[in-house]
Amino acid sequence: MFETLHFRGSDKILKKKKMMKDVELTLDYIEGVLYGSVYKRELTNQALQEMGWRENGTLNILNGRRYMYKGFKKNIAIEGNFSAYEYILEGLFRLQVGFDKGKIETGILMLNSFRSEKSSYGTSQQLAKMEVELLYPTISMPVSIALFDLGRPELFEEEQGGDENALPVSSNEQQGDPETVKKEMGTWP
Repeated sequence: MFETLHFRGSDKILKKKKMMKDVELTLDYIEGVLYGSVYKRELTNQALQEMGWRENGTLNILNGRRYMYKGFKKNIAIEGNFSAYEYILEGLFRLQVGFDKGKIETGILMLNSFRSEKSSYGTSQQLAKMEVELLYPTISMPVSIALFDLGRPELFEEEQGGDENALPVSSNEQQGDPETVKKEMGTWP
């Protein structure tokens, strides 16, 4: 399940541009695709492509550089990372650059709401609200933050049990870096 928090009138901009339903459907679709998955980056890009948020040439943050948003539609950018909640600072910065350059009117930042149970900062929602306020005036744009609970990646039953006959797996294979996996498996050209 995801929860969307709106700051500085971002919801009004989405309504004015008639994008509220589109954004909601997109976030809902992303949640369905990613829940329990391991390879979130590739699946996120595919889901955004299917929902019309990855049109070629519109994703660049800075001209002449390779920095790109995850998605872009009608002067609204989607940015995100599901590895850690702490991406909030980098994500807000990337959106703010586009806002300051006049490329976007508002942005949506997708984050994993999972944080350590030992955290003394309250819920992810409370922390997001506090951090957006603390980052003002550096981050001053209208922005929406979508916090996702994507569950834990589903593992095959034999992987969960710690089969003693299992082969060791490198961290690159666990992270799913296809180029490194190919090299390690000897299938690299």
